[in-house]
Amino acid sequence: MADGSLNYNRRQFIRVGAGAVAGVALRPLVGADAVSGPRRAKVSIVSCAGYGREVKAALDKSFDLLGGIGHLVKHRTVTVKINLTGSNFRATYDRPVGESYMTHPATVMAMTAAFFDAGARRVRLVESTNLRQPLEKTLVDAGFDVNALKALGDVEVEDTRNLGYGKDYATLKVPSGGHLFDSFELNHSYVDTDVFVSLCKLKTHATTGVTLTMKNLFGVTPNALYGDEAPSEDGLKGRGRMHDLKGWSARENPQPFDPPGSKREFFVPNDGGHRIPRILSDLCEARPIHLGIIDGITTLNYAEGPWVKQKPQRITMPRVLICGLNPVATDTVGTAVMGFSDVRAPRGVAPFLPGDNHLVLAERAGLGPCNLATTEVVGVPIAKIRSTEFSI
Repeated sequence: MADGSLNYNRRQFIRVGAGAVAGVALRPLVGADAVSGPRRAKVSIVSCAGYGREVKAALDKSFDLLGGIGHLVKHRTVTVKINLTGSNFRATYDRPVGESYMTHPATVMAMTAAFFDAGARRVRLVESTNLRQPLEKTLVDAGFDVNALKALGDVEVEDTRNLGYGKDYATLKVPSGGHLFDSFELNHSYVDTDVFVSLCKLKTHATTGVTLTMKNLFGVTPNALYGDEAPSEDGLKGRGRMHDLKGWSARENPQPFDPPGSKREFFVPNDGGHRIPRILSDLCEARPIHLGIIDGITTLNYAEGPWVKQKPQRITMPRVLICGLNPVATDTVGTAVMGFSDVRAPRGVAPFLPGDNHLVLAERAGLGPCNLATTEVVGVPIAKIRSTEFSI
């Protein structure tokens, strides 16, 4: 159960309802002053040579550079959105998928250990998959040692593609009213927690230009309500309709697609490059990220996965971890580390060639600074590890 000193406890949550809780219980625990106060947002960059024991040492150093995480996680429930990006766990370019485009088991193990070292009460791993089996089985299929994870402490695992272990969806409102959504219906795990963490890979994306801690939240929307088979608790298909409606028609799909919380603006224009960046800003406002971790140890040089065929792909090795308490600032630094010089670039300028800049949209919504000049980068300087291998 989440710590009542930071969040409503479950009994209060049930009594007053998730919609009422959202504005109070889900505020960022830290980093709000990074936008409007005297302190600047702080993002750490630490070198990490591989996925052995060095990952834990690098994460510990990353968190130390941020001032420690004890104040964030001690005695609290920490929920971590990982990124499996599908369910094909075969090796990619002769590397395990964790070294190319999915969350790596070693990163999760090191992160979980670090949270318990800092006093976390419970760690919950969540992801919305396209499989009916429990997420625990999916993690094993992906190469995770779930028994070793649970030996670290009180570790829970839940697939959030539908209600999961919850009886009702939680309504998370977008405080500003949102671009395309004024609220979202999400699995209980995203509210029944004290701290929310986004763990992702350092990658570019065919629609959003970059896919980092903020883009990772696209996967918190349950397939059952926002997927191509919605509304259906048994729905497994992805969220193609959230990108665009070109492949959907009322004649072929008798169920109307009216995603919970969507506004009239959601349906026009029917353009993923317009739609997805705004959905990301709305999601990150409704479900704030308290800690972002970007795994740039090894990754793909192009796009979010091997199914994107427009350009040649290969494994690239930046050998860095990027961490921050403000997701917009963290993703801004990640964008710069990938070698894109204009982090505020408009649509049509790399890396935001295919769509609008969701970092700037989130900044305008008050979620954090998309500005290297107002971000304190600690650890390895960006100039020292800036890559020339990423493309869009």
